[in-house]
Amino acid sequence: MDIASSTALVTGASSGIGRAVAMALAEAGARVIGIGRNLPALRSLEEAGGVIVRQVDLEASDELQRFVQQSLPDLPSIDILVNCAGAGRFAPLTDHHPEEIDRLLALNVRAPIALTQAVLPAMRQRRRGRVVNVASIAGRLGVPNETVYSATKGALAVFSRALHAELAGTGVGVTTIYPGVVETAFFERRGAPYQRGWPRPMPPERVARAIVLAISSDRSDVVIPGWLRIPIWLQATLPGLYGRLERWFA
Repeated sequence: MDIASSTALVTGASSGIGRAVAMALAEAGARVIGIGRNLPALRSLEEAGGVIVRQVDLEASDELQRFVQQSLPDLPSIDILVNCAGAGRFAPLTDHHPEEIDRLLALNVRAPIALTQAVLPAMRQRRRGRVVNVASIAGRLGVPNETVYSATKGALAVFSRALHAELAGTGVGVTTIYPGVVETAFFERRGAPYQRGWPRPMPPERVARAIVLAISSDRSDVVIPGWLRIPIWLQATLPGLYGRLERWFA
């Protein structure tokens, strides 16, 4: 896609990967609309990157529906949708409260599907567009004590693959991003800091650059960093060995 002639909608633009993606797309010449919950952070993004911002809490079904039905039709037609907003929870499954499970499902699964459904008809009519879903390596491998988060990101990944097949020949593409550990406030918000010495967290700007490249080159799957394809392959081909290594490295 020619990013410079496109309008992009980026969720989770208040911070982290979403903010970095919004700024990277704006620098690439796109007209960017960033949505998020933190209004002061959105205002600073608007000032720093020339991004159009809207405050929307995607966890709240009424706010999501109001944005889709009332705000979205008044915005320029969306050529690129980047679903970055997401949340996690670090705890054994038995310690997850039903409200927390509902929150993760709402933000990580329901919101991306609803926004995709909203922008897709115009994309198909123009035979031009791309949906980018930021999943996680946890959605491919599954991570202990992040069972619900892993499940939601796995659901987003399967949704992306199914949509990619459904849209074949329409001119609309789908990209799924599988980041590893990213240096954002995600770990603080999930209830436990990241304490491993390796792998080291990568800056969100690295993920943003990969997303911009994937859009411009029509890539459907991006694993970042690339070496994470090794455990993905190992789990798929030698699950017994992968299980032993998983227990060893905890």
